[in-house]
Amino acid sequence: MKGTLAQLRSYERSVQLLMANQFTINLGFYMLMPYLAAHLSGTLGLAGWLVGLVLGVRNFSQQGMFLIGGTLADRLGYKPLIVAGCVLRTVGFATLGLVDSLPALLAASAATGLAGALFNPAVRAYLAAEAGERRLEAFALFNVFYQAGILLGPLVGMVLTGVDFRVTCLVSAGIFALLSIVQIRALPARGGDGAESGAGGDGDGRHEGVLSQWRRVLANRPFLLFSGAMIGSYVLSFQVYLALPLEVKRLGGDGEFGTAAVAMLFAVSGLSTIVGQTRVTAWCKARLAPGRALAWGLLAMGLAFVPVLAAGALPAPQAGAGRWALAALPPALAALLLAIGTMITYPFEMDTIVRLCGDRLVATHYGLYNTICGIGITLGNLLTGAALDASRAAGLPALPWLVLLALGLACSAALHGLHRTGRLGPATVPGAQPATA
Repeated sequence: MKGTLAQLRSYERSVQLLMANQFTINLGFYMLMPYLAAHLSGTLGLAGWLVGLVLGVRNFSQQGMFLIGGTLADRLGYKPLIVAGCVLRTVGFATLGLVDSLPALLAASAATGLAGALFNPAVRAYLAAEAGERRLEAFALFNVFYQAGILLGPLVGMVLTGVDFRVTCLVSAGIFALLSIVQIRALPARGGDGAESGAGGDGDGRHEGVLSQWRRVLANRPFLLFSGAMIGSYVLSFQVYLALPLEVKRLGGDGEFGTAAVAMLFAVSGLSTIVGQTRVTAWCKARLAPGRALAWGLLAMGLAFVPVLAAGALPAPQAGAGRWALAALPPALAALLLAIGTMITYPFEMDTIVRLCGDRLVATHYGLYNTICGIGITLGNLLTGAALDASRAAGLPALPWLVLLALGLACSAALHGLHRTGRLGPATVPGAQPATA
């Protein structure tokens, strides 16, 4: 931890603030969102399909608006979009705790999703610009703070929700309100391509129309191929929240043991990243080209499901310590391998996007990338769920794990191919100009 803090202090104040911002953003978000469904169905008594609608509106508004958020960040500057997102989430989370009518809940849910679409591309583009040649290490450190917020948020939320879910909402809203004030006062202005040069950008794109900018991004074929290949990493890593907990519950039951074993999955994933991310990145940077690191990372994520696949071939004890071990240990090992694969890929992934866009319209590229991967996660989870159902119906427990393994191998091969053909190098974007200092 001392090494992480020392590395953080070596960056400019703006980068340090972005790291702290992301930790706080995830803390405020994850202390509330895991408990929202129970509040909607329990306290408010909404039907299951209405709970799904409220949660789905948040996801749809975020994924669907990432491109808009990234475009606005490139045109208006990164800071205004970061601040606007935090202010909007303040309003959205406070509203979720204070209203009980469906229209108000839908509006609040949409606002929280839109908030993420506004600040996520802007934060990453800002960090890429400020970190300069240390971009790879900065994104590794960013992931440490990102995961720390995810790990701590639900624990804080559990305590607050034990008092009252409204308290959780208001505390979360207060965190975002404080974060908004801090960023208004302390975060330096930083412009994208379309921002005025006085805001910190070069201003090259301020006279270009939005549709023209989008055409430039969509004409970047290496970027689109890379985005498609990386969908698999998000589908695979999401199984810590979907397939692996379901496997734990299938063998361990819904009692205290099953709940503790699922919590262990999240703890293994988050703690391993906090402890190992910067070391893994330093090791990979010293030994692997970016494209090879990405391919190896996806390979590790695919192989993460081998322990669960192998465990499925063993006869499951009916009860006792043997059944508990079979329910908990293979999924925990899978979660660890998924975390290692993510540690390998994430910094190189974020860095590759900047290189593929030639340091132009960075936030717009991040926005489109998030949308593509978000759509991929949705489709991937539908297919994973279908594979889980089919495996139960057909008596083939290995089916979902074989599908996930094959996905990891296919995406790893695709990234290796892009690397071998030189498509993961600096972009040749139609209309792009060489980057300036």
